[in-house]
Amino acid sequence: MKRIINLSLGLLLFAVLSIWQTKADVRLATIFSDNMVLQQQSEVAVWGWARPNTNISVSGSWNKKSYSAKSDATGYWKVKIQTPAASYTPYTLTVSDGKAVGLKNILIGEVWLCSGQSNMEMPMKGYNNQPVEGGPDAIAYSQNKGIRCFTVKQVSTTIPQDDCEGTWDIAGPETTPNFTATGYFFGRLLNNALDVPVGLIHCSWGGSRIEAWMTPLSLKDIPGKEIPQTEADIKIPSQDPTVLYNGMLHPLIGFGIRGAIWYQGESNREEPIIYVKKFERMVHEWRNLWGLGEFPFYYCQIAPYNYGDRINSAYIREAQAKGMEITNTGMAVLMDADSPDCIHPPKKKEAGERLALWALANTYGMKKIHYRSPEVKSFETEGRVAVITFDYTGINGLTSYGKEIKNFMIAGANKHFYPAKAALTSDKVYLFSPYVSQPIAVRYCFDDTSATEIFTVEGNLPLSSFRTDNW
Repeated sequence: MKRIINLSLGLLLFAVLSIWQTKADVRLATIFSDNMVLQQQSEVAVWGWARPNTNISVSGSWNKKSYSAKSDATGYWKVKIQTPAASYTPYTLTVSDGKAVGLKNILIGEVWLCSGQSNMEMPMKGYNNQPVEGGPDAIAYSQNKGIRCFTVKQVSTTIPQDDCEGTWDIAGPETTPNFTATGYFFGRLLNNALDVPVGLIHCSWGGSRIEAWMTPLSLKDIPGKEIPQTEADIKIPSQDPTVLYNGMLHPLIGFGIRGAIWYQGESNREEPIIYVKKFERMVHEWRNLWGLGEFPFYYCQIAPYNYGDRINSAYIREAQAKGMEITNTGMAVLMDADSPDCIHPPKKKEAGERLALWALANTYGMKKIHYRSPEVKSFETEGRVAVITFDYTGINGLTSYGKEIKNFMIAGANKHFYPAKAALTSDKVYLFSPYVSQPIAVRYCFDDTSATEIFTVEGNLPLSSFRTDNW
């Protein structure tokens, strides 16, 4: 009987130790997993959890150098490791607290965060009855070990999360259909032009407002909806302030990235003035949280669409254009989206590739690429004629492709706008209306749905909607 009791106690002790040992194994944050892409030539952070006050070692097969850290009282640990130049060579990463955990098929390249609302979320396979133009062909030819995407599971919460759910997927016909379309076309062009692996971290939620991606601190002096304090306070999971920052972005902060791309604004179109402040706050906040300096932040201006209400979306497009006053930002203009009756334009290739042009020119130094849409440089009058001069027109200037330009309006002192006849030259447009004897203001495509008619010859980049007045 004594031997049976001792044997039982021994088995119980063995079982307890086995369970304890299983729980004690070092664990990495989910974004550190097989098939991931790490930012090249950087000190990238790697973090996770283990037993409290435990020594952790991390080593990559590219240099076999060991980096060490010690977990804190809660078991959290973090270490920075040096990465080499970009390569298609698959590497491994080993993390150990005495018992090793290994990650395989890791590439070193360029990593970009992709965030926003439904036009960033829209997958390559499209939405119901809303296709991505060229999507089927792009998917069929997408097999590429050098393009990988980590999609963050959507979580809305009042408590900042330490971890998220998601997997790193390698581009191919079976996986690419679920990739963010804007992000994929952005990454594909970078991959082709730079010939390096590209990692996309996709973190978006359809219908989200910008304040959902911000912290309470950055919103403290900005009027708006009250920040929810409990889960029961969350009324709209994709829109309430801070809830997506907490659930989706917070677990990613510190992961090595080159920069971010952003496609959002439709859900904030009723507040163009305050959006300028929110956008600036968010960009500065993300940069401060990542601690990587003023990393590039490129974004899409929303496309023309018939919202069917009295809110003129040209004002939010104007507000978005002001975002380029922030250091190291750039805006892709989508005024040729040709989708006035669908809020999700099918031309995601143009959206992604125009963002990529900004990155290639400004981030990667390919200065001869024409990457920026034309912008108003000056407004003058010559008698009854209004003259707009444009900047960023490229070497060969502007074109309307031989089509009549119909979307200019001019006004005099009475502030009544009339359609104007337009004559386009290389970098100027001359405007005239028989109803305006002395023009003092010009507007172009300044409504919900009007599409641009003017493009740069070099780059085929569209002119944005604009106004010269502040009425």
